[in-house]
Amino acid sequence: MAFKFESLKIWNKALDLSIEIDEMAKGFPKYEVFNLCNQIRKAADSIVLNIAEGSTGQTNPEFKRFLNYSLRSGIEVVSCLFIAKKKNYIQDEIFSKYYNEYETLVKMISSFRGKLI
Repeated sequence: MAFKFESLKIWNKALDLSIEIDEMAKGFPKYEVFNLCNQIRKAADSIVLNIAEGSTGQTNPEFKRFLNYSLRSGIEVVSCLFIAKKKNYIQDEIFSKYYNEYETLVKMISSFRGKLI
C-alpha cells in the first residue's frame, strides 16, 4: 500500500459506507438530486477524503483536526438520514442500518483520534 490511509480501518469503513450512501441516494426523488441527494453524498465522501488528507504527511495535531472534520461530516450524514426518513425517501430499516453504521464509524474515528498523541 502506497499511502498510509489505505491501511486505516476507519478509512476503509468510511469508503464502503460512502459507496452505499451513493447507491441509496439514487432512490431519492429526482427533484432532490441537487439538494438532499447531493448533500448526503458530499458529506459521506468528505469523511473519506478528510481521513486520507489528514493522514498523509501531517503532524498528529493536524491529523486530529482533519479527523474532527470527518466526525462533523458523519453527523451531517446522520442528519441527512433523518431528513430522508421524515420525507419518506427511505424506510425505517434503511434508516436504522445507516444510523447504526455511522454511529459505529463516528465512535471508531473518535477512538482513533483519542489515541493520537
